[in-house]
Amino acid sequence: MPPPPLLSTALSAALCLLKLLCCTHGAPVSPSGSTLMLCQAQMMCGNQFYDPQQHCCLKDTLVPLGDTRRCGSCSYRVCFEQCCDRWPPEQKEPLMVKLNVEDCSIPSPGDRLCQSVS
Repeated sequence: MPPPPLLSTALSAALCLLKLLCCTHGAPVSPSGSTLMLCQAQMMCGNQFYDPQQHCCLKDTLVPLGDTRRCGSCSYRVCFEQCCDRWPPEQKEPLMVKLNVEDCSIPSPGDRLCQSVS
């Protein structure tokens, strides 16, 4: 038994359209000189891509978010804080830890004073 005329016509139209698309355009390909399109903007550090949920970029160097360093008797999170010298250096605690976005020369309530370690 032959297929109903409506189904046959729809199937023929679909095949014809598919053939037309493939014959005139070929298989889908990327145009020459194209770049990969990503869903999220990629962060650059120097000439490297990085994930800001895993690293930060300090002076064109990738640093893991959990890295810590010493600032005299204190430790600080490199990606979020900085070690600042206090002025004048004769002060009892010549070092302090501040947020990276803060100016070292201006005191703020969140500063942590640190003693020098010899």
